[in-house]
Amino acid sequence: MKIYKSDKVRFIAGLILIVIVYSWNGLFFITENQEWMKLPKLTFHLIRFGVTIVVYFIGTYHLGKIKESWMSTIWHLVHVSGLIIITSLGLFDWFIMEIPRALKSFAHNVQEILISPVLYVAMGLLNKSLNKEANT
Repeated sequence: MKIYKSDKVRFIAGLILIVIVYSWNGLFFITENQEWMKLPKLTFHLIRFGVTIVVYFIGTYHLGKIKESWMSTIWHLVHVSGLIIITSLGLFDWFIMEIPRALKSFAHNVQEILISPVLYVAMGLLNKSLNKEANT
């Protein structure tokens, strides 16, 4: 049973889902009033990690029909590498000692790259341009 009529619809559905998750994260955890800072550190880390995992699985599912397997490999490589980085820093922060502000900022930037729709759109545009070149 085919859920989507075309790869374009599948791609757009994935993009919409990633934008919704990204916006939800921005609205509730990156706000001016900083209510999120009242959350325990463990809860905050788990929510941010969960958001990153959700975006990874959305992208994996919706980019799963890409013909070029190396593009899927890039998607997995970028996300798994980023998840290893932020998980390592998070575990160090929890169990050993608090990490410096610069490393916290670095971890937040890595997480922001992973959940941003930009990587997903870049993968889709690259796939489209490669398919166009292959068809001409």
